[in-house]
Amino acid sequence: MIITTSDSVPGYRVVRSMGLVRGNTIRTRHVGKDILAVLRGLVGGEVSEYTKLFAESREQAIDRMTEDAEALGANGIIGVRFATSMVMASAAELLAYGTAVRVEEEEVTEPPGAAAT
Repeated sequence: MIITTSDSVPGYRVVRSMGLVRGNTIRTRHVGKDILAVLRGLVGGEVSEYTKLFAESREQAIDRMTEDAEALGANGIIGVRFATSMVMASAAELLAYGTAVRVEEEEVTEPPGAAAT
């Protein structure tokens, strides 16, 4: 499966657009991790507990979006974007979405007058 944020894939041509596909996940924070995050906030630096949580959420959303595209018979997803929203005070949704497509490799043609070796 080819997944890209652009609207085209170099070396491929879109032969069929199959529509919107998406995958989402909703995650809640862990009280213990919140305490660690508050402590890190006092001294500064990356809140690695949340970095890991969001990385896992992105991967799960991409996996679900890919499953949605495969169910349509797509072999690519173009124009991929991510969105987040608060569901409640301690939970957030991460949504991945794009356009499912069928792509084929473009044929490489020799320029006129090129010698074959």
